[in-house]
Amino acid sequence: MGVDAIEAGFPISSPGDKEAVKRIAGLGLSSDICGLARSVIKDIDACIDCDVDMIHAFIPTSDIQREHTIRKTREETLSAAVDVVDYIKSHGFKCMFSPMDATRTDFDYLVQVSKAVKNTGCDIVNIPDTVGVMVPTATYKLVQELCQQVDMKYDVHCHNDFGLANANSITAIEAGASQVQVTVNGIGERAGNASLAEVVMALTSIYGYKTNIKTEYLTETSRLVERITGVKMPPTIPIVGDNAFSHESGIHTQGVLEKSATFEPGIMTPEMVGQKRRIVLGKHAGKHAVLKNLENAGIVPNDEQLQEILAKIKEIGDRGKTVTDADLYVVASIVLGKRGIDEAIKLNEVSVMTGNRVTPTAVIRADINGKEMIAAGTGVGPVDAALGAVEKIVGDTKFKVQDFSIEAISGGADSLAKVTITLENEKGKTVTAKSANADIVMASVEALVNAMNALFTMD
Repeated sequence: MGVDAIEAGFPISSPGDKEAVKRIAGLGLSSDICGLARSVIKDIDACIDCDVDMIHAFIPTSDIQREHTIRKTREETLSAAVDVVDYIKSHGFKCMFSPMDATRTDFDYLVQVSKAVKNTGCDIVNIPDTVGVMVPTATYKLVQELCQQVDMKYDVHCHNDFGLANANSITAIEAGASQVQVTVNGIGERAGNASLAEVVMALTSIYGYKTNIKTEYLTETSRLVERITGVKMPPTIPIVGDNAFSHESGIHTQGVLEKSATFEPGIMTPEMVGQKRRIVLGKHAGKHAVLKNLENAGIVPNDEQLQEILAKIKEIGDRGKTVTDADLYVVASIVLGKRGIDEAIKLNEVSVMTGNRVTPTAVIRADINGKEMIAAGTGVGPVDAALGAVEKIVGDTKFKVQDFSIEAISGGADSLAKVTITLENEKGKTVTAKSANADIVMASVEALVNAMNALFTMD
């Protein structure tokens, strides 16, 4: 991906971590491989054993962390920082030094520590917002003043406790920092860290900064880390999320299909980050989106059919279900399959009552050749009761169900049900009809009515 440096692990923390860092350092990658260490000689030696390119040493400098973790005075802490930087540089390694909890450290003391490690040969001073308490305005001021006081390369490490890690990282660059520490998908301690994809794309697309990142691999890398760690990303996560370039609203989809920049940033395209634009169908879908998805599959309905397909998609969406391509194609095939069939029966209402102590009962209200009719039926279940009511509503006309099947289209508890019915009339003519609906009873009734209408048309 072109990442400049990879902090591969904390070698002293466990044999497994040390082995991992050693193996990563031995891969021959173009990135600088970095090992993390406390300001303790044995930690530094563990990094040296791994043959890394850079060693990142840290020591708490805020009063609250210094007094309650390492229990050292400011003078002792400063001395330890200088000693560890000197040790790293004397062994020929690049050195990054972090005054941990820098954003809660007394500023004058932070300047004193930064000057001391610079004079000892430190290559980069990292400014960690260890507990994620900074806001962008304060971050800008801190980094800017630090750059003015001590002229050297600065890096920032921002935590996301208040959801500001990305904003703080970007602001730090504006203020003079030259590096940011990020993680794939923003994973990390507590609420996580600044996110690679979001920080990189904001810096490059909004600010016009140059990085070495090959952004077309951002989505692929995100999915890889998600799979390996088991930490699932919400679909709404920016840049790499499933919904990042998805559009459902009719107004949005019409605009995007005409010109993508109408409802997308324009300065960032799906292709830039390894994504694809998706037109999502649901209750907010417009006919342009439905037609585009159908045309992509080689299905070309007329205006009347398109309106019927759109109405069915909205009905499914109103039930809280996301309409998949498979759902759309089933609905379209059913609607187009009714071509040339007169609707002698038009459903107006289907009501069903069922339960473990209630006899399944259904009431159907429909127009039969322009006249409204109502019928009720009971059965061994809600589907049987509804089909019985439909048969009653057509009066003396005799039909026999030859075959009845239900198929789940997309899987899951909210899957669209496709019902196929083969019906025979008293003259021996048979017809097969289908319907699809998130409600199995509705799908069954609609399929039966479609079959009846087909038989009426044949007569």
